[in-house]
Parts: sequence; structure tokens; C-alpha cells
Amino acid sequence: MKKVLLTMVLLFTIVGAFAQSASITGSIQSNLDKTALPGASVLLVNNATSTTVASITDTEGRFRFERVAAGDYTLRVNYLGFKPYSRPIKMEGKSIALGMVVLEEATATIGEIQVIGRAPLGEQKGDTAQFNAKAFKTAPDASAEELVTKMPGITVQDGKIQAQGEEVRQIMIDGKRYTGEDVNTAIRNISADMIESVQVFDGQSDRAAFSGFDDGNRLKTLNFTTRRDRRHGYVGKVTAGYGSDDRYMLGASVNYYNGDRRVTVTGLSNNINMFDFSVGETPGGSMRGRRGPFGGSPSGISNTNMFSINFNDMLGKKVEVSGNYTYSNRDVNNSYYRFRDFINTDTAYVENSTDNDINDSHRFNLRLQYNINENNRLLVTPTISVQNTDALTNINAFTVDNAGSAGAENLTESLTSNQNKGQNINFRNNILYSHRFGNTGRILTTNFTTNYTTSNDKTYQLENTENFADPNENINRDQFIKLDRENFTWEGNVDYSQRLGENSRLQLEYNISNQTNDSDRRTYDFLEETGRYSDAANAPLSNTFSSDYLSQTFGPSYQFRSDKTRFQANMRYQIASLNSNIVYPEVYPIKRNFNSVLPSAELEYKFTESRNLNINFRSNTNVPSVADLQDVLDISRPLQLRVGNPNLDQDYQNRINIRYRNFNAETNQVFFVGMFGTMTQNYVANSVYTRNIPADFIEGYDPQPGARLSRPENMDGYWNVRSFVNYGQPLNFISSNFNVFGSVGYERRPGKLDEEVNYANTTNMGVGLNLSSNISEKVDFSVSTNSNYNIVQNTLLAQSNNNYYTQNTNLRYNWTMWKGFVYRTELRHQFTSGLNNSVDNNFTLWNMSLSKKLFKNQQGEISFSVNDVLGQNVSVQRNVATDYIEDMQSTVLQRFFMVSFSYNIRKFLSGSAPEENNNRGQWGPGMRGRN
Repeated sequence: MKKVLLTMVLLFTIVGAFAQSASITGSIQSNLDKTALPGASVLLVNNATSTTVASITDTEGRFRFERVAAGDYTLRVNYLGFKPYSRPIKMEGKSIALGMVVLEEATATIGEIQVIGRAPLGEQKGDTAQFNAKAFKTAPDASAEELVTKMPGITVQDGKIQAQGEEVRQIMIDGKRYTGEDVNTAIRNISADMIESVQVFDGQSDRAAFSGFDDGNRLKTLNFTTRRDRRHGYVGKVTAGYGSDDRYMLGASVNYYNGDRRVTVTGLSNNINMFDFSVGETPGGSMRGRRGPFGGSPSGISNTNMFSINFNDMLGKKVEVSGNYTYSNRDVNNSYYRFRDFINTDTAYVENSTDNDINDSHRFNLRLQYNINENNRLLVTPTISVQNTDALTNINAFTVDNAGSAGAENLTESLTSNQNKGQNINFRNNILYSHRFGNTGRILTTNFTTNYTTSNDKTYQLENTENFADPNENINRDQFIKLDRENFTWEGNVDYSQRLGENSRLQLEYNISNQTNDSDRRTYDFLEETGRYSDAANAPLSNTFSSDYLSQTFGPSYQFRSDKTRFQANMRYQIASLNSNIVYPEVYPIKRNFNSVLPSAELEYKFTESRNLNINFRSNTNVPSVADLQDVLDISRPLQLRVGNPNLDQDYQNRINIRYRNFNAETNQVFFVGMFGTMTQNYVANSVYTRNIPADFIEGYDPQPGARLSRPENMDGYWNVRSFVNYGQPLNFISSNFNVFGSVGYERRPGKLDEEVNYANTTNMGVGLNLSSNISEKVDFSVSTNSNYNIVQNTLLAQSNNNYYTQNTNLRYNWTMWKGFVYRTELRHQFTSGLNNSVDNNFTLWNMSLSKKLFKNQQGEISFSVNDVLGQNVSVQRNVATDYIEDMQSTVLQRFFMVSFSYNIRKFLSGSAPEENNNRGQWGPGMRGRN
């Protein structure tokens, strides 16, 4: 370690010797209300060589060019909806602060003649696609969700918003992060008529934004730039409804905007499977095909009570604060049918289960950024969550021999009941500090992260298992299980970067982290003779386990930037150790050391401002979870046993992403193609035993016929690759936007079946199209279809290969008719072939409503809606694992009628004073953190 520290000191000394050079700073604002313009394109053109350096303004409209040599330049600024700006600049070796650069708003009229034409779709700015909201027509009370899903490359897959083939994981409003983890909720609580433009890009982490070097932790991000005349006022909606079968819904969402201050308050109480409420909520609360929290289609019947407040504000001129508090109480009743067809035997597993899960949670997020001055920034982001659960699960399961044949017979029937009560408390905090050494080009970034989690679970488990082959092996069991877990993780990081020349930088990084886990699981048997649970634990089903993982990573990074090329390469060396210790029922320490080389690189090349290629390669390691490491037998499903493996090693993963983007602003054609691949060594796979389960894995426990045991094991050979392509363009002859997209994916997943290696190879091919209206606010429709064909092949047994096909077609139509009458309908059809005959392969979900706008300004609305008109709604899912293919069907909410009343809140302060221009220093938080 002394040699490592000495080497780092010498490198710091060497890079500190490079000379200083001048910079150009400034900020962009509107001429109307003096508000900052985040996301403006700023170009610095060298008049002698015609070379161009590009930048994009940050959340406060600021920009900065460093390492500017002496000479004559032209500064050019472009922003959608404003006139282009240019001015000459003469550099003489000194830094220049331009101050405020004011843009004039473009006009669409010439004298008395109004120029009427299609609004430009948008433009591509390097790796950022920017769309003009005016080019997409939506209903007057629509949310941002309905707006963005009309834009090229943005789709909904499995209930989650995706952009350019990747799940959207971060939302920003005017360049400021929406604090909270639920992207769907954020999008649904922004009114579409407030949005001026939408930007799609790969957002960097806070650490990368502060240091200027990409750390690989990118999040697909949507940034909503709001209209300047909508930044002072109120927007919201209140809805109350009651229907058949005592179905009800009461919800409200109100947004308050006053310059930098933004507050969103949302409340909801219902029993119709709504998990959130939206300013664009449609009558009956089910018209947009409800999606669960964090995406996905909800199953079961849910009663939800929820309250949330999200805020963003400036404290003075230098402190930006944002936060979110959410309380949620959810009571979900569900029933499941599972059919697992095992690939190496004629045995099948059939399960019917019911589940009642009550979840009560509090979550608080805070983000406090202190821009001390232009050279120093501090960011603190604490998160606290408390979750209480109370769940009751009843399972009736069978193992069936010769499944699917006339001679099928039951081997075992198991009836189990699990009642679980638990609490989970988590506290996480990150402190990030960055210092810029004036105009020298040197930056020091440090961060320290802590994470503490504790969980306590108590489970009462009843089991009645009947062995049809040998009744003497029947089991009646009554047990109490207590599981206590504690995790503490800390991580420290130091980054030092130095300019090497006009276009290049060097960074040195050192990272140290430590993760400790303690898990104590004790199982106690009920004693008939005493009428209570035993004092001594059942040793084969009990275990006390601890683990300690310490890693150190260090190495250099090199970055090169020019007007067309951005290249970054990192070479890091990691030293890690994993110490595991089994304390009960016997003491058994395990220690392993790891040494890894972690290279990474990224290349971005701009053919033009609207056409670019990005290639990104990353490598990383992942430590096994405590659930995988703990060597304790889990019999909560007696026919599907599981045990941990304390001998697991960390995995080693390589990822590569290739993206090509092209946006033709003249024709409004958008083209995107991406390829994403992952390869993992020491992949944590499942080793499944079906015939002769090793006695040392289940010591003291006698499994039933047909029971299977799953144990994690490290294996090589996992890899996957997938591609996504999207093409979109307006169809002017029908005033609509057309998108076609396709994907091809392949996954090779290793596993073991009775010590024999099996590779489950899955190929997926998909194609889809979307047509969304752009006719007017009175006629709004969207038609989409998405087809997927899946080929599943196993190397161990070819007869277990399986192909299946799914197609999802969706229609959404809103029509504002005569005198304020509105008709809305939503149709979803799902067709699946190749599933087990015991589940539904074909269904149509049809929701519709008829409404009447009320009051002079039509802000009120009374509606009659029908959910699931045809009574066909089902939830069907296929899962492919190492040793089985499973088809599952669960409970869903079916037909009900509802009458509801809604009131839209729309009040903007047209006469409000312009926002005060706060000059908070020339070094603000860039959306992508580029220097």
C-alpha cells in the first residue's frame, strides 16, 4: 500500500506542473422575463481554423469553455423558439466573463400575415435528442406521459417508460432532478400544456458531473423544459368516484410553481388498483391500463392509501434544496396458479396459492446542493425509509409424475400457511465535495457514502404434506422462524483531474469500500407436550452468518475532447477480500481474496451536430448477496427447497453499448439503433438437485418425493446481447406521427441439473409500430402493436425446447364532441401461443367512459366509465429458468362501473413579476456534468 500511495503522490506532482490557460464563461437568458435557458446549444468557432467546440447550458443557463488559446473566435447560441445569437470574441491569454447573454424570442408572424405550418419536431444536439412539445398534439388535460409516448423512440414496455431501447430512470424539470425513485409518478404529475421541450440523454452520476469524468453510472434521463408563462401558478386535478361492487376512488394532485420554487402534493385512496394519481388522470382511474409502482402490470385486488409531497427551491442564491416524502399503505389480495414444467424429468410442479400482503411504508429523500462559489460545491443526499409488512400466504402444491400424459399421478401434495410480520429500516447518505483550482484546470472531487439497513422478520409456518407413495412419510409441522439481518456499508472516493493540454485531461482515482452483513435465522418447533415453541432452535433449519467485504480500487483515467470526438479510457486495479463466518450451528470461517483489472472506455464521434456514434465499454465486479451466501435451508415451499452457498465468489462483468443516432431536422425523421451486450464470469447460477440431494445440504431434513433443491453456484458462460432500432417520422397527410421499432436479443444462461451443466439459450425477436395523432386537441388517438417471438433451447435435453409468441395491441382514443361531451376508450388485446393449456392465452381489456365538461371554463367534468367491458381481463406471465419453464396466472381487477367527478386546477399568474436573475457562480451543476 505504501508503494501505491507513493506512486499516486508522484503522479499528482507531475500533472500539477502543466500550465494554465484562459476560459470563457457566461449565462443565457430570455429577453421576455429574464429567466435562465437550460439546455441551450453554445458553440465556440475558431475563425482561423473553423474548428468548433460545443457546450450546453446547465440548469441555471450557464456555460463554460476552458483551455481557450489566444485568437479570434465567434460565439454562437441556439435555443428552440429563439433567434440565433452570435458575437465575436478576441482571446489574448486572459479569461473572459461574458455575463448575461440575452436571446430574443422568435416570432411566427410577419406584419398581418401569420405563417402557418408544422412546428419543427426537434433536433439532435450531440448525444441529446430535443423534441418540441408544440409538434405533438394532446388533449387539454393530458399529462407528460401522454405527450412523451408520442415522441420518436419513447415507448411503454412492460409498464415502464423506455427511451431509445432503455428504461428511463431519471426525470428532470428545467434541468433540476425530480427527487424520488418512481419515474412513472413524476411523468404523470407534469401537465403536458406546461412543457416547451423534452430532452432525452444519458444522465451522469453526481460524482461524474462534479469531476467531469464519466464513472459509467449513467441513467436514461428525460428533462422537461417548461414554458416561461407556466412557471408561476397552480396546476392540478381533484377526482372522486364511486361504482359497482363498492369500488371507489378519491385522488388529488396539485403542483405549485413560483420560479425556482416547485411543490407537488399528491394524495390517493382507492380500491381499484391505482397506485398513483395523475394530473392527466382519466375517469374511473383505469382508462390508461393501470400500471403498478415502478412500472409493470399490477395483479391482485389492491386497496391503496397514499400521500406524497415533492419540493424544489433555492435557499438564497447558493443553496438548492429538493426533497420528497411519501407515505403508502397498501393491502393487496391475490391468487396465483403456477405450472412448472421441469426440463430434465417428467415431473411437473402445480401450485395454487392465495396471498394477502399489507405494506405500510414511509420514505424521505433530500438533496441539498451548496454552490459555495465558482470553485467549490457541496452536495448532501440523505435517504430514510421505514417499511412494515404483514403477509399471509396459503399454498396448495402438487408434484405430478408423467405430467401431460394419460398416466399422470400425484406424488406429493403439500398444504402450507405462512404468516409473516416484518420491519425494514434503511438510512443512506452521500456527501460529495468538489474543488476547482481556479483556472488551472485542476479539480479535486471527494465523496463519502454510508448505508445502514436493519430488518426483523417473524414467520409462523404450518405445513401438512401428504406422501402418496409412503404415508409413513407424511409430515405435519408447526414452526416459528425469526430472521434478523443487519448491513452496514461505507465507501470513500478521491478523484483528482488535471488538464494535460488544450483537449485532454488526466484523472487519478482511489476508492475504498467496506460492506458488513450479519444474518441470524432461527427456527423453533412447536411442542405439543408444552403447548409452546421450543427454546432450542432446530439446527438443520437455523444459521447465524456474517460476512465482511473490503475492496480498494485505484488507477488513472484519460480524456480527450475536440469538436467532433470525445474519448475516455480508464484502467483500474481492484484488490478485494471476502471474509465469511458461520457462527451457528458450528463455527466455520471462509476467506477469499480477489485481484481484478477493470478497464473501461468510451468513444463518441459526431459526424454532424445531428448525427453521432457512441461506443461504451465497462467492467465491474459484484459481491454475492447475504441471502445467497447464508447456508441455511429454506422450506417455506416444501417442494421447492433452497439453500445458500457460503463459498460463492464475486462475479466479473463486462458490458458494451453501441448507439447511433440521426435526427434530420429538415424532414423530422428520427433514426436510432443500439446494441447492448453483457458477459459475466463467475456468474451466480442455480444448481438444482432432483434425484439425489446431497445429504450435507439438507442435514437432518427428509425431502418429499418430487421435491427439488436449488443452491447458488458460480459458473462461467453467461452472456447476453440485444439490439434495438427505431425509425420515426411525421405523416403529414393524416397529421400523425409514425414510429416503427424492432429488437433482437439472445441470452445464454448457465446452470446445473443434478451436477450436469445445462445452458438455457433464449432468442427473442420483436417488432412493433406506433401511430399517434397530431390532428387537434379535440381528436387524440394512439394505436400501437408489438409482437415478440421467443425460442427457448436447452443444451441438456433437446426435447424440452420450447417456442412461444406474444402480441400486444393497444388503442387509445379521446374525442371531444359537441358541447363539451368527451368520449374516451382504451383497448388492449393480448394474444399468446405456446403456453400451457391451463392458462388463458387470449384476452381483450376494454375500458371506456363518457364525460360532460362543466362550468364556463370547462374545468369541471362528470363521467360514467366502465372498466373491462368484456369481462376478459387476465394476467399471464411466462418465466424461463435453468431447470424449468413456468406459466403463471394471477388475479386481476375485472368489470366494474363508476361515476366520477373531476375538477381541473389551472391558474397561472400572467401578471407576475419576472424571475429574479440569481447569479450563483459560473460553475453550476451541468445536466451531463461536462466541463
